[in-house]
Amino acid sequence: MFEKIINEEERGQVGIGTLIVFIAMVLVAAIAAGVLINTAGFLQTQAETTGEESTQEVSDRLQIDSVVSEVEGGQGSEEIRAVAIDVSLAPGSNPIDITSATLEWIGGSDSGTFAIGSGDPATLSDINNNNGILADSSNFDTVLSDESDTARVYVIATVDGSTAIDALDVTVPSAESTTTGISNDLPLSGGAEADVTITAPGGGQTTATVRVPDVLVDGEGVRL
Repeated sequence: MFEKIINEEERGQVGIGTLIVFIAMVLVAAIAAGVLINTAGFLQTQAETTGEESTQEVSDRLQIDSVVSEVEGGQGSEEIRAVAIDVSLAPGSNPIDITSATLEWIGGSDSGTFAIGSGDPATLSDINNNNGILADSSNFDTVLSDESDTARVYVIATVDGSTAIDALDVTVPSAESTTTGISNDLPLSGGAEADVTITAPGGGQTTATVRVPDVLVDGEGVRL
């Protein structure tokens, strides 16, 4: 009844405006994708850095194995004038240079934080020991690289009454040195307490409480 006439010359056309909008949308999508990729990369890098720092704080640390001393002073005036703190790498820790660590000593009426292994080695002459508990050691490597490596850190009451610390080794070679420090923390009398915190370069910390026995005998070695 009706006849549809098909003109083979007809062509579908897209308006210029529509084409511009389409191109703009493609460009916006491409830019957005680039921003997302860059943001994702930044967040991943930041997460990896934060993860490494957190791992260092948790695993890269020194552990305190023992704290020993030797009682000094005459009868009725026995006291602790020097403390030897034996430290080693915590399980899973990377190598640590103990001279890059710090020691915080809180005891008596004062406190202080010191860089281990810096200062005047002459302070070692203030240690007067007879049984070797506070024996001197020199010319050793300051880096603990294995869990079997140990180091000895001294907290010393010097002649002038100030407190000093010194990094000395027990089983691996290190250079002797001391740091002069706070006053009134040493000597410690019977029943006294002090808190020791050692912080590794990465931020990992280990804390121990030093407790002096109530009864002290001159010349006797004690574990605190």
